[in-house]
Amino acid sequence: MAGMIRKLLISGVASKVIQEARKPHNQAKIKKAIADFRNKRGGGGRPGGTTRY
Repeated sequence: MAGMIRKLLISGVASKVIQEARKPHNQAKIKKAIADFRNKRGGGGRPGGTTRY
């Protein structure tokens, strides 16, 4: 019983995260955070290729 409730809770949280990630202003925040993280690590581009956004 507890396992079923846990799975329902996890799926509810996951669906909320996906809904929020689809919003344009949140997509911009996510892209900026990824770019900042890559810049901190020293570029982070793909070797021999282009960076896709």
